[in-house]
Amino acid sequence: MNPATRLLLIEDDPQLGRALLKSLNDSVYATSWARSVEDGDLYLQTQRFDAILLDLGLPDGSGLDVLKHMRRRNDLTPVLILTARDAVEDRVRGLDGGADDYLVKPFAIPELLSRVRALVRRSSGFASSLWRLGELTLDVDARVLRVADTAVDLSPREFQLLYLLARNAGRVVSRASLEEGVFDLGEEPESNAIEVHIHHLRRKLGGQRIRTVRGLGYLLEAE
Repeated sequence: MNPATRLLLIEDDPQLGRALLKSLNDSVYATSWARSVEDGDLYLQTQRFDAILLDLGLPDGSGLDVLKHMRRRNDLTPVLILTARDAVEDRVRGLDGGADDYLVKPFAIPELLSRVRALVRRSSGFASSLWRLGELTLDVDARVLRVADTAVDLSPREFQLLYLLARNAGRVVSRASLEEGVFDLGEEPESNAIEVHIHHLRRKLGGQRIRTVRGLGYLLEAE
């Protein structure tokens, strides 16, 4: 199953990094792993992510440098700091520097995953895992869609496409952004792949909930 949610893990500890990468990918997140400030900056300037897990103690500087560079570029991607530094002043420095949450090592993987889900929900404007858009109810944790209380069967890629449109309900999402979110990095989809999936979604959702905005992309009606 291709994840629709892309994470960037910036962590230099090889053992912890491998463990986190496996847990995140097993939890249906597409996770890239950077091991330094330089690599983290490069990822963030060339790819789109839904959330960032950021260690502070990196070999070529502090994770706070990555955070500072992001916010100066007006990059508002939510950031969860992961660090062994548990002093109040360290937490205050990270949160005041633009982080959205703070988790002290060692931590339990279920708590980490819960905090990631909360970050992604809040950045999408939803308070819970149940996203309601008119007659549509999308359970993003269970990956289930209901239309007027009737469960609708979606393929993994159809769900991912709807997820991306729902995160931006009422706003146009470009075809390129949809391809990036639906297909694996390096995968070369057919030229009309997004159009085919949109056609199938429209048939299953009914009505004209998904609009084509010519030359720009697609829009899911907010109501």
